[in-house]
Amino acid sequence: MIDGPEKPAKDKPTKDIARQARRMKSTRDHPGPSPLRGIGTFGMIGWSIVVPTVGGAFLGRWLDRNAPQTFSWTIALILGGVVVGGFIAATWMNKEGGDK
Repeated sequence: MIDGPEKPAKDKPTKDIARQARRMKSTRDHPGPSPLRGIGTFGMIGWSIVVPTVGGAFLGRWLDRNAPQTFSWTIALILGGVVVGGFIAATWMNKEGGDK
């Protein structure tokens, strides 16, 4: 014999749904510490230093061939790339650290 029709499940109260939505938004806006986030931060800092340094090296090699001077353009622009990359990395770290 078939029992009567199944009763519909109770709906969650609106307050519970709103509380859960706030909790999910808070978790999304303020993620906790994560090993993967740390690795990503190290990667971002590394790339922000490497790209200007390597760019300076390539530009310096080109200038050494096309506009020779008594100094080495390559060395000067590598050092300049390290300095520029350091400023970019410091700015990025301050921006990321300011959230907390």
